[in-house]
Amino acid sequence: MISAAQFRLQFIVLLWGFTGVLGKLIEVEAVPLVWYRVLVAALVLFFILKIRKIDLKLNTRDFAMLLGIGVIIGLHWMAFFGAIKVSNVAVALSTLSTGALFSAFLEPLFFKRKIILSEIILAVIVSGCILLIYNASPDYWLGIVLGVICSFLSALFSVLNGKIHTRFPSQKIMFYEMLGGWLVVCLFLPFFGGFSTLVDVSWKDLGLLILLGSLFTAYPMIESVNLMKYISPFTLLLNVNLEPVYGIIIAYLIFGESEKMTPLFYIATVIMVLAILVNGLLKKQAGKPLRMKWKFWDFRN
Repeated sequence: MISAAQFRLQFIVLLWGFTGVLGKLIEVEAVPLVWYRVLVAALVLFFILKIRKIDLKLNTRDFAMLLGIGVIIGLHWMAFFGAIKVSNVAVALSTLSTGALFSAFLEPLFFKRKIILSEIILAVIVSGCILLIYNASPDYWLGIVLGVICSFLSALFSVLNGKIHTRFPSQKIMFYEMLGGWLVVCLFLPFFGGFSTLVDVSWKDLGLLILLGSLFTAYPMIESVNLMKYISPFTLLLNVNLEPVYGIIIAYLIFGESEKMTPLFYIATVIMVLAILVNGLLKKQAGKPLRMKWKFWDFRN
């Protein structure tokens, strides 16, 4: 029988999978969309910090560091929603799995450990699957490129968060990183329609943007940290890799034919997800420490 913690875990993974669908439903371009998302998430986190009476003070160095990581998160989300706007949800979500490829090389670099053979094999499999996905949908090449960039940035900020997550309360880290994300999006706005794009938003889109920033961003980030009291990082890691599966299924049910891809696309995506899951299980059985324990800081999409 599924436990309450497992149910909560599946629910937040489902929420993460749904963000791609929201990105397509919202009739706002990628950059202003992310502007609203990070702003709403930052405001929600600010109120939580105030309610819990968590001190917001930071020294200049830590403040700059958290804002810098937030900049990477902002770029990550702009690339993700950009991929959806120029292709579709299925393509954007399938490329998210390449994060395992990038983390296989970034993690040893930042944590000063040797590269593990199984991770190199995983990287080769994932690279091959991306080539298959490209061959299956060459018309969506820009979406694939943006999706891979998005995945690299996801792996990068996850590694960086892994080095600092014990130094500050989680909500405090998230707040300043959302603030950093908001600032970098402000810098990009003049090149993508300007600040006038923030005003030309329908009431329907505004409601969806508030949902995206609160229920689908701030809540799952906080909940994923709370769940660490009841489940292992390994369990969370394994389940988060199901996010593309949930997202692709939901997108197909909602959007139908526009999300339908070739059989080769789905085969490549399934192989990629299974390779990541099997790699995690092999590490667990071998008794090796899961070096990617920082992954619960991966805000995904």
